[in-house]
Amino acid sequence: MVQLSRLCLRKFGNFVDNLRLYVRGGSGGMGLPRLGGHGGDGGDVWVVATQNMTLKRIKNKYPQKRFVGETGGNSSVRALKGQKGKDKEILAPVGITVTTDDGRKLGELNAEGDRVRVAKGGAGGSVHSAFEPSKGQTKHIRLDLKLIADVGLVGFPNAGKSSLLTAMSNATPQIGSYSFTTLKPEIGKLMYKDHKQISVADLPGLIEGAHINKGMGHKFLKHVERTKQLLFVVDVYGFQLASKTPFRSAFETVQLLTKELELYKEEFMSKSALLVVNKMDLPGAEDKLQELKENLEKPDQFSQMLPEDMIPRKNMIFKHVVPVSATTGFGIDHLKSCIRESLDEETAVETRAFHQERLQALRGSSTYSAS
Repeated sequence: MVQLSRLCLRKFGNFVDNLRLYVRGGSGGMGLPRLGGHGGDGGDVWVVATQNMTLKRIKNKYPQKRFVGETGGNSSVRALKGQKGKDKEILAPVGITVTTDDGRKLGELNAEGDRVRVAKGGAGGSVHSAFEPSKGQTKHIRLDLKLIADVGLVGFPNAGKSSLLTAMSNATPQIGSYSFTTLKPEIGKLMYKDHKQISVADLPGLIEGAHINKGMGHKFLKHVERTKQLLFVVDVYGFQLASKTPFRSAFETVQLLTKELELYKEEFMSKSALLVVNKMDLPGAEDKLQELKENLEKPDQFSQMLPEDMIPRKNMIFKHVVPVSATTGFGIDHLKSCIRESLDEETAVETRAFHQERLQALRGSSTYSAS
């Protein structure tokens, strides 16, 4: 069992998941007609991925949200070729998708050091432009964060995700008294005795129909894309969004959550997942848990209780089913250990696959050299 520190999770302020910025490439420098001098090109504007950066930090540091490349140097008698203007770099977090205002994708930042040019500097004046420089590109861009955490909490409203986050830590997520109980996403880190850190995201609750953008819809689901693993959180007694909507048992809730993820992007089904059964402090919870486990063992048999269009084509396989009570703290330490174990196992598998791939590449290279 992994030993855990008492202070396991740290809250990371008000979360910002997208940002709109104004960018403009620098204007080119003037040419020199009488000597045929060429002005320097204007500086470009780049978005560059770096560690320890957040969109919130960009927003706070640059309240005007304007980024402009430097103007190119003018041609002169001393320097017929004007200097290129300095590029402007926007340092952004890893996991950013960069798009234009109309949704055209400019690029992605998937690893530290990745770069996307978002505005090209203008050309310097030359004989081809009657020595007049051109202006740099001007546009509004959007930075959209998808890479969010190692583990993403997935659950319908009132499943107890925010309470679970609090139980695992000293964090105090802001909770509202209505269906979408999580007001803003919360991101924190589980801290372990051996200094291992695991980031956890508590996201606004799904509702049925999220895949077609009902409720929080895509605003929620886009964040699931780049979480390494999923942590399903369900109420052991089931879920009902409102008095006019159907009541769903814990098993039906699991199936509906699975279906929403499947319909949005089928690749989600290949992610590792754990199931947390919350509110085990309620009377009769043990019987309800046993019923859920039996249903999960034969999902195809019990899925018939749902309308046909709500039955997932592929059932989610959970690495662990962990009963907890966020209210009393029951099962919380075991859950933290399961999260760590699951992520460590996945990392080990990825490492072995990477080494195997490198070994095969080396063997292939040796065979080619020998021939």
